[in-house]
Amino acid sequence: MAVLLVMMTTAALATETVPEPEAYRTENYRAPVPATLKGATVVTTSETIALWKDRSAVFVDVLPHDPKPANLPAGTIWKEKIRENIPESIWLPNVGYGVINKETEAYFRKGLKSRLGDDMNRKVLFYCMARCWMSWNAAKRAVEWGYRSVFWYPLGTDGWVAAKQPTQRSAPY
Repeated sequence: MAVLLVMMTTAALATETVPEPEAYRTENYRAPVPATLKGATVVTTSETIALWKDRSAVFVDVLPHDPKPANLPAGTIWKEKIRENIPESIWLPNVGYGVINKETEAYFRKGLKSRLGDDMNRKVLFYCMARCWMSWNAAKRAVEWGYRSVFWYPLGTDGWVAAKQPTQRSAPY
């Protein structure tokens, strides 16, 4: 029954796809995504679960995050959004935009290096949520930077949760 649910959810989330663009996506980040990513391996939920269970890949969550603004007026209530992601992932928010500034690029590279060291051959899997271009952009960027074992999980935490896999509360790197 669980396998059927995952298959139905996967089919529902993946019904609309678009051709793979040459460049990064720079707008409308929550929209149908391509079924491919040149230079990377696109993985299903079951393949992602296998990679997670055998601990052969570093998992990178790229869901955006809005930090608490420093200039909030006194007395303003700020409710931090809780992120539940795939256990043992590193959360590198905001690195999946189509255009990133030098500070964000340095943060992204530092985050990857913190888990991968200088090993450009180590498996690294990028995800966000279903229909999220952030993970596609981030994985594409890693390929362009010379990482040779890049995986992209287009269903992200939506597919993971639908498969009844564990999550953990996460904080940005």
